[in-house]
Formats: sequence, structure tokens, C-alpha cells
Amino acid sequence: WLFFDINRIPEGELIDQIESPSGEYSLSIYLVNGGATVSYAIRGELAYNQLNKMSKNIYWNYKEETALVKWIDNNTVDINGHIIDVRYQVYDWRR
Repeated sequence: WLFFDINRIPEGELIDQIESPSGEYSLSIYLVNGGATVSYAIRGELAYNQLNKMSKNIYWNYKEETALVKWIDNNTVDINGHIIDVRYQVYDWRR
């Protein structure tokens, strides 16, 4: 389980930060450099702006170097074509 835990992925370099329409969430997008033998990846970390909750990883995709992010509504975000309800879902390419 340690190998596939989305919360144990590398941090990466911050490339963008997008706030939800209501201001309830902030989504930070990171570019993760896997090193000489592994491709780049994109990680999305959701922060709760109005609640006292820890941030969580909601997006992890391999072989990506950019992220096109669009909030669809207050709870739903589109990251590179993957639609995620941030209250309940995550996208992890390994699953």
C-alpha cells in the first residue's frame, strides 16, 4: 500500500495555483521531475481555504509537463480532461 498511496508522491515544483469560484478551495499544481530515467508528472494538491482541514492530493498523472485547469463549479475541477469532484474523488494514473 505504501507504493500506491497518493499522499506519498514527491512534492515537485509549484507551477500554478487556482482558486475555486467560491474561494472555498485552492488547487496548487506541481511539476514533478522524476529524474534522468523517469518522465515528468503533474500533481494537484487541494487546500481548504475556509475550513481547518489538511490539504490533500487529488491529482497525479504521469508523462505530463503542463496542466490545463478549469473549475467547472464550486466543487468540480477539470485537470487536463479529468473531471474531479474535489469532495469525493481523486485521479491517480496508477489505478
